[in-house]
Amino acid sequence: MSKYVECSPEVKTALEEGKPVVALESTIITHGMPYPENIETAKKVEEIIKERGVVPATIALMDGKIKVGLTAEELEMLAKADDVVKVSRRDIASVLAEKLYGATTVAATMICAEAAGIKVFVTGGIGGVHRNGETTMDISADLQELSKTNVAVICAGAKSILDIGLTLEYLETYGVPVIGYKTNEFPAFYTRESGFETGLSADSAKKIAEAMRIKWELNLQGGIVVGNPVPQEDALSKEWIDQLITESLEAAEQEGIRGKDTTPFLLDRLKEVSQGSTLKTNIALVENNAKVGADIAAAYYKN
Repeated sequence: MSKYVECSPEVKTALEEGKPVVALESTIITHGMPYPENIETAKKVEEIIKERGVVPATIALMDGKIKVGLTAEELEMLAKADDVVKVSRRDIASVLAEKLYGATTVAATMICAEAAGIKVFVTGGIGGVHRNGETTMDISADLQELSKTNVAVICAGAKSILDIGLTLEYLETYGVPVIGYKTNEFPAFYTRESGFETGLSADSAKKIAEAMRIKWELNLQGGIVVGNPVPQEDALSKEWIDQLITESLEAAEQEGIRGKDTTPFLLDRLKEVSQGSTLKTNIALVENNAKVGADIAAAYYKN
């Protein structure tokens, strides 16, 4: 394990004893939700994972170290801090060198999880190809990371602010399996429907764990995307959310918002114009992903 990786005692013991561990990102705390919903959700997600007999490991960069498994105090500090860097692959070394606070994106969390020996990672939604990405080349680093880092990512699909069709095409080109959990349709974060098929599906955590095991035993490098739809009772209307997203994208264009600032801007605006509905759904889908991710980790580490 790298000298820059510091696991909490609980995570370290679990990994040494071959017990299931689930990695959790930290941008959802610092850039995805406002306070206090961010810290409440972070704690609730960890509780859900623990209730299923699995060890949660929230990951962040602090004091020149990759922290794998944060204390309650560290979670609180992140949730309240204003100057936390949003960290992807390109930022890790610089943030560690400067000893800054860094919140890990999907890509960075995958890197840190693999460095620690964790195979299952729960998030809200993956990044992808942004709309008009074929001309702007605005493509999330998450997709490249999924092509080379051996971690299964349990998510509610890709945020519907993205071009989901191009995102799936990109993943297919790079050989990343996209498995629908109890569905044949790739979910679109706030909604269960995207209009695009996953191509692969599984009806149990055990089957996904077996696919993970076989993939890596065959030395097929790269991650796996598990698309887990938001529960029906928490899903939003596809037509309604699509309209809000279109309006929010136009607002971002008018204000000159680009690159990694786009997603936080859009999420904030959607929360405002939906009168909090998108935030409620975001919390529900993350909690649901934690349940499925914990079950997959338990099945994977069982054998």
